[in-house]
Amino acid sequence: MSKAETGRLAAHVKGISKSFGDGGARLQVLKEIELEVRRGDITMLVGPSGCGKTTLISIIAGTLKADAGELQVLGQDLRKMSTAEITRFRAQHIGFIFQSFNLIPTLSCVENVSVPLLIQGVSASKAEKRAKEVLDQVGLGERTKHRPSQLSGGQQQRVAIARALVHEPELIICDEPTAALDAKNGHVVMELFEHVARGKDRAVLIVTHDNRIFHHANRIANMDDGRVVEIHDVDADNPPPEHLKHVERL
Repeated sequence: MSKAETGRLAAHVKGISKSFGDGGARLQVLKEIELEVRRGDITMLVGPSGCGKTTLISIIAGTLKADAGELQVLGQDLRKMSTAEITRFRAQHIGFIFQSFNLIPTLSCVENVSVPLLIQGVSASKAEKRAKEVLDQVGLGERTKHRPSQLSGGQQQRVAIARALVHEPELIICDEPTAALDAKNGHVVMELFEHVARGKDRAVLIVTHDNRIFHHANRIANMDDGRVVEIHDVDADNPPPEHLKHVERL
């Protein structure tokens, strides 16, 4: 792949495989995965539970190492980086939204959202100002001082989304970002992702079972049994295929 082609991609996955366990208990979760995540796009990974979606995004995010294959993320070869280098790279360039939120219970919303900026050395006052801006964008401008225990599941999810966006990462990776949201708030969040991806030439990669948001995608990659079995480009003339609307929901 040429440098120009690499530059247009947020992630290039080729032949990625991953197994867990040893001996007879060894389970191959990913089987020579091929996937491109383009800048300016929202790419969705769909498929039944247990097909390897979360394992794949964990490898792309650098939180899990592949057994084999090639991996370029934002032009960098993650497989050649040390753990410390990957940690720094992820903190600067990747926003990850966990399905379980992973909020710090003793911190307020604004403090939770400020964490990625503080890690980068931004002053507390500037970090808090930026955190409040993003919390307002996800509809939580009046909840900045609340702690996670004082919020509903959907509100906690929106705090997690704000935290992932606050440092303006080039690649946002999401694990079921709308699972805890009603239709209205899910729509608000997806519009924000569209603005992020298309307005600043960044990329959003989403694992989802939520067929209500499929129409927000530019590409949908359907996974099954550890492989990407089909990829659909989505636009006004090519809506998501009907069979994907019946993908197993959590």
